[in-house]
Amino acid sequence: MRESVQAEVMMSFLVSEELSFRIPVELRYDTGDPYAVRLTFHLPGDAPVTWAFGRELLVDGVGGACGDGDVHIAPTDPELLDEVLIRLQVGGDHALFRVGIPPLLAFLDRTDKLVPLGQERALADFETHLDEALDRILAEEQSAG
Repeated sequence: MRESVQAEVMMSFLVSEELSFRIPVELRYDTGDPYAVRLTFHLPGDAPVTWAFGRELLVDGVGGACGDGDVHIAPTDPELLDEVLIRLQVGGDHALFRVGIPPLLAFLDRTDKLVPLGQERALADFETHLDEALDRILAEEQSAG
């Protein structure tokens, strides 16, 4: 049985040093994909945009700078630990968001109660889907080869 945790937080979308505005962002964690969190950004005038990345990356980013590639997360002040910056990048374009740490910790705490960090692999559904996906990939490779 799939379960999920959702929360809505307000984030500041930092367009430039002079311009930012607050937007609602939906945080979602689903046991069907136990390693990932999804953030859906509701930008004014645009369709919602969803980013998925590792739950552990979000956990690590609350305490210190982390991330490779398209997602980087870091506290704005490593001593205060009151806000984090989330930088999302596609090619040469990027978007920068600032959010308070308390609502992220509340969300992460709820995900941890659903599936403790490090216990993701224990989910039977995930293992079944992983095995099915690997079987399909192997079958495709064998038929192509």
